Amino acid sequence: MKQILITGGCGFIGRYVTEELLAQGYSVRILDSLIDQVHGDAAAATPDGVELIRADVRDKAAVSEALKGIDGVVHLAAEVGVGQSMYEIARYVGGNDLGTAVLLEAMIDLPIKRIVVASSMSVYGEGLYQTADGTHSGSIRRKGADIKAGRWDPVAPDGSALTPFPTDEQKPVDLASIYALTKYAQEKSVLIFGEAYGVDAVALRLFNVFGPGQALSNPYTGVLANFASRLINGQPPTIFEDGKQKRDFVHVRDVARAFRLALEQKSAAGHVINIGSGNAYAIADIANMLARAMGVPELQPEIMNKARSGDIRNCFADISKARELLGFEPQYRLEDSLDELAEWVREAQAVDRGAEMRRQLEERGLVS
Repeated sequence: MKQILITGGCGFIGRYVTEELLAQGYSVRILDSLIDQVHGDAAAATPDGVELIRADVRDKAAVSEALKGIDGVVHLAAEVGVGQSMYEIARYVGGNDLGTAVLLEAMIDLPIKRIVVASSMSVYGEGLYQTADGTHSGSIRRKGADIKAGRWDPVAPDGSALTPFPTDEQKPVDLASIYALTKYAQEKSVLIFGEAYGVDAVALRLFNVFGPGQALSNPYTGVLANFASRLINGQPPTIFEDGKQKRDFVHVRDVARAFRLALEQKSAAGHVINIGSGNAYAIADIANMLARAMGVPELQPEIMNKARSGDIRNCFADISKARELLGFEPQYRLEDSLDELAEWVREAQAVDRGAEMRRQLEERGLVS
């Protein structure tokens, strides 16, 4: 399996996956629509020998052309962003679910051996929690009234406190946003297709991906890029709720390696697999760490004490399955990678659109 198609290959993760595959001797073709929100005015630059087909993944003729001679597919093309998905619903369902359907339909009768799709930790909703007696609960959801009252942490049905616990793939899906709904539909469509047509199919549930090259001017992209864009423009990072919510941050180079391993490891076929660092970080702590790395520690986060519709409180990865099936082990710790990120941000051009994002959500009643 040497000829790989990467949909969305000019995006943040796609560029690193391309580099990873090329370094391991693969040939790569990219299908990417190069939308302005992600790519801005920058021209697409692909490595030597990589063919770029500029087209939407919903364009069946273009997709069919892109699949000629392909042995395996990495499907990254997607609209990304929890908040935006709550009001641009047709855009997200069309780009993510219809786009995946067009891709899969075009693959029928082709001798493609494997497809790996990018799913998301957002499909879990709230992560796994441990109750006071040590049992695990995977069906926790916050009540709207509690959120509006500023009671951010979910509680057990009897009102007792809960402790966040690493989330594994056995945790039931609980879809809290349109984005999560579309990502779950993507992964299920790919796995169903693989089972029906004898194609090895793998879904990687990515946690919060970070690293140099993320779209700094897209306020719906990763939280670290959003914070960096604010900081480089002399503005404090904006944090919803109280900043104590916990997430898992995984370096994009580790993610790229995970995609390559998912193409290669036979044992991964038919599985959904978490790809994260296995560590939990409070969002406010991350903002302060990044401000120090960028040399602006005085820009303390602006704590909103308001919640966005579709947001969850805590979710971080149990990566035991990735270790077992892929031989995956994270190599880049967040704490050791912020200086590199800060250096890249200083050289990049970032338009701060955080206030615009906040206004769009507030106008639609999606912040409470």
